[in-house]
Amino acid sequence: MGLVPYVPPPTSVVPPFAPLRVRGGRHRLRRAVHRRRRAMAAGLAMTAAALAASAPRDPGRPQSQAQHTQPRQEQPRADVVSAPVRIADAATVRLLRPGDRVDVIAAGGSRDSDARVVATGARVTQVPDARAGGDGGALVVLAVPRATAAELAGAGATSRLAVTLC
Repeated sequence: MGLVPYVPPPTSVVPPFAPLRVRGGRHRLRRAVHRRRRAMAAGLAMTAAALAASAPRDPGRPQSQAQHTQPRQEQPRADVVSAPVRIADAATVRLLRPGDRVDVIAAGGSRDSDARVVATGARVTQVPDARAGGDGGALVVLAVPRATAAELAGAGATSRLAVTLC
């Protein structure tokens, strides 16, 4: 018996063909993004319409004006004013920063007089340059109710004022 040599099968030629193009594939992502944007815009428009429809109306205003302006919420008027106060110890004022809360204490000129708290929880709004105060103390600006500002002014005229941080 003899060996038969291996003969590969005949090769076939692949016929030429045009490249495949997926229909609309180039702009598919762009269209999906636009659809999502439209859906988001529609959702936001519906939310705005629902909020506008559920807003409380002021019966004293005409209907057309109430639709175009956003209603103001009434806030209780606290009559908070800025009160400049001279504190006896300038070094204490250098510790203060705007936004701090302090209690203001008035001490009389004589030793037998007691100290009293003039303002509690006053918010520091400004701390002018405390180095210029010298022995005369230093200025600090506090946000307090109007009645407390009057008490601070009176106490500052007759007593030495000090602050404690809250």
